[in-house]
Amino acid sequence: MDNLTNTHLRNVAIIAHVDHGKTSLVDTLLKQSHTFRANQEMGSLIMDSNPLERERGITILAKNTAVTYKGVKINIIDTPGHADFSGEVERVMNMADGCLLVVDAVDGPMPQTKYVLKHALNQGLIPIVVINKIDRPEARVKEVISLVQDLFLELATKPEHLDFPILFASAREGYAIADMAAPRVDMQPLFEAILGSVPAPQGDPNAPLQMLVSALDYDNYIGQIAIGRIFRGTMKSGVNVALLSSDGSKTNYPVEKLFIFKGLQKVQVEETPAGEIVAIAGVSDVTIGDTIASIDNAEGLPRISVEEPTVMMSFIVNNSPFMGREGKYCTTRTLHARLLKELRTNVSLKVESTDSADEFLVKGRGELHLAILIETMRREGYEFGVSRPKPVLKEINGRTYEPYEILIIDTKDEYIGSLTENLTRRLAQLLDMRSDGQGNVHIEYRIPTRGLIGFRSFFIRLTRGNGVMNSLFQEYAPMEGEVRTQSNGVLVASEEGVAVTYGLNAAQGRGTTFIEPGTPVYEGMIIGMHPRDEDISINVTKEKKLTNIRSATADFAIRLTPAVKMSLEESMDFIADDEMIEVTPLSLRLRKKELSAQARQRLRRDAKVRV
Repeated sequence: MDNLTNTHLRNVAIIAHVDHGKTSLVDTLLKQSHTFRANQEMGSLIMDSNPLERERGITILAKNTAVTYKGVKINIIDTPGHADFSGEVERVMNMADGCLLVVDAVDGPMPQTKYVLKHALNQGLIPIVVINKIDRPEARVKEVISLVQDLFLELATKPEHLDFPILFASAREGYAIADMAAPRVDMQPLFEAILGSVPAPQGDPNAPLQMLVSALDYDNYIGQIAIGRIFRGTMKSGVNVALLSSDGSKTNYPVEKLFIFKGLQKVQVEETPAGEIVAIAGVSDVTIGDTIASIDNAEGLPRISVEEPTVMMSFIVNNSPFMGREGKYCTTRTLHARLLKELRTNVSLKVESTDSADEFLVKGRGELHLAILIETMRREGYEFGVSRPKPVLKEINGRTYEPYEILIIDTKDEYIGSLTENLTRRLAQLLDMRSDGQGNVHIEYRIPTRGLIGFRSFFIRLTRGNGVMNSLFQEYAPMEGEVRTQSNGVLVASEEGVAVTYGLNAAQGRGTTFIEPGTPVYEGMIIGMHPRDEDISINVTKEKKLTNIRSATADFAIRLTPAVKMSLEESMDFIADDEMIEVTPLSLRLRKKELSAQARQRLRRDAKVRV
């Protein structure tokens, strides 16, 4: 086959800011391309198969699917929209030749919109802009078009970047149009735009094989699966190939099974030419970024590069008195092995050893990125502890540099005063503020990442759901100033046992409690908080003493205030540097790193002596 262009194929990535409708758009494209049977009920958010994705309503992992339109197969790559998972976007861009940039008709371009478009243009992808959610009453289509054009003017590096088609759609209603006055029927205009604007993939099918591994999957029957695009040559089932790893080693493996994507399924084939996105089984010990090539002419492709992590946490082997009660994997060996396994697929994550054999430093793109890893591990049966998130610092020319982010807030103007006061203490600098004259305000800040840690919980409590915040990494800059946050003291259990109503009632006289009666506790476990900046030890296992003297007035039943239940992210924001979260499949316990009250007093005394 002499033709270097596979005209019956298109590779498209769908990119956008979080909650702008990417996954809903993929749902509609799958349904209207007749990928499923007529009587097959698929529901919504078809691509969000991960339980955490459905629970949180966000896409976490990039996924592959494919549809067919007019005899042309369209490989679709659904990507995350949250900035913390931007590493997923960076690792799959190389598989596509074009992209659908989805923009909300109300919100317009947001921080992640700019980020993903910048990467798409740098990769040479041909963009198609889809203004989504035009069915919403508050849609401002003309203004959003103008904002999108301004964004392209800012990011374009070639004149052809400014020549892009714009379509208007409602993924929920199932239609796309090229003109606002056109009939709103189905997604055919979008399919036509993909065929007309996105170039067909190129690659010589007769040249030596080259495939870049961009994703990994696992099947209980056939084992490890490597997913990527064939840039050159033809992949054949049963043929031996060479795996070129990051350390320069070359290992030969047979291609046991070869798959292409069709809808939500992998379809087994015998061979497929350059330009196709494939999944192969039989190549073990493979990592993202490796090249699979022909044995006779094994040439490596440039490895996938992603931006550096900005937030880090310590993952610590659980050493609490309750260790091993609720989890299956509690040892240093199993924790370390699980973190190393995560590195194979999570390209924006880094794991480092520390001076302690029981502690590992895990670096990621943000608090949510690390929180998803923690939640995934606890659901797999792991039991461990995690510390408070901290920014990843760099030493440059003898000075300490820290990550800075752009924080964008949309909320009611009644909260401006409290937000400004809190963010000023967090070293935020106001960049822009706009009001729509109807009580809504748009604010932009430049803030160090260490100032953002713990802010999300404050923002949610303050606005009571009447606000949206987004942040995006901007740059590393010299570390200056001290972040001043209002800290609460904590109530710490002084005895091991089971919390009782009488003991918790005494604790609620000092502050707010986090646990209910009947909760097992141990010394050093945090069971509540109080307003003063100090820790109070309290025995919540203490029961009322019984006497043989009957009171003249009957004792009234003790009524406790309902306990405050914090999520994983809220717990990460709440804990101090000398505290940690004990994570198990069944529980999240806040605790002091040093459980003994005497040991904590000794540490405080030594700290005062050093000062």
